Amino acid sequence: MQNPGMPTLDQLKVFLTVVDVGSFAGAARKLGRATSVISYSIANLEAQLGVSLFDRDTTKKPQLTTEGRTVLAEARIVSNGINGLRAKVRAMLEGVEPEIYVALDVMLPASRVTDALKAFSEAFPSVTLHLHVEALGAVTQMVLNRAAVIGVSGPLDIEVDGLERIGAGFVHLIPVAAPSHPLAKAGKKLPGAGREHVQLVLTDRSTLTQGFQLGVVGARTWRLADLGSKHMLLKEGMGWGNMPEPMVREDIRTGRLVHLDMPDCKGGPYRLQAVHRTDVPPGPAGRFLIAHFENQAEDDDMTYSNRW
Repeated sequence: MQNPGMPTLDQLKVFLTVVDVGSFAGAARKLGRATSVISYSIANLEAQLGVSLFDRDTTKKPQLTTEGRTVLAEARIVSNGINGLRAKVRAMLEGVEPEIYVALDVMLPASRVTDALKAFSEAFPSVTLHLHVEALGAVTQMVLNRAAVIGVSGPLDIEVDGLERIGAGFVHLIPVAAPSHPLAKAGKKLPGAGREHVQLVLTDRSTLTQGFQLGVVGARTWRLADLGSKHMLLKEGMGWGNMPEPMVREDIRTGRLVHLDMPDCKGGPYRLQAVHRTDVPPGPAGRFLIAHFENQAEDDDMTYSNRW
């Protein structure tokens, strides 16, 4: 059995152009070559591969054979790979990072994350993104440890040397519980009511917030490292706790959760800040993401001031 030869990138380009424009003459015009040169390139490609790519006998327009359709799929993969390679090299020559590691606070609303990443994907299609989602001080810890170039972190009540901080708005935290929970009964609660029930608290994987109790008033707590697990347990009536308002807005609307009226635990703004090391400033891709989160913050401030 004869092995197929090695087609050239130019032959694949001609083949794809013929398919895209629907004729040899159209491909010749698009590529600025003679029609005979296009025909010769396709003939050489068929000879290299040992298969007929077009059915030239039953129609004036070149129609792909079964083998041609198979080759077409692989040719597009090769072409896209080459285009991607060239885009990455061009970006590196322009100073754009080939890849970027980003850490985001779990409290950051999903709408803000997807908005930023869609814009990033359009602006830097060649940059590979590595995304980590952490809680509290763990975002800053990843930046300090160089595991992430930039982060969007929650508030830290301590000064951290070698770190640049840029305000990125806030998300409003509110206390919630399931309708079946005792704290969800109608009426304003007395101060200290929350201490009598299990409070679900998000814990920090880092040591940066060790000793700090952000929004903790319960004498009995369950510590959870994952906000999704906390959300699930809250809806099952396993305790009460503070949650980012955008994440539970629909639950409150449909009655799966109740916004608690507690005088000693009103919730409030959870300040967000973009962070990066001062000795390793981000490149164009990292700066784009930071600027985007900054711009989002202005919209957040207006939205929440009107709502709250």
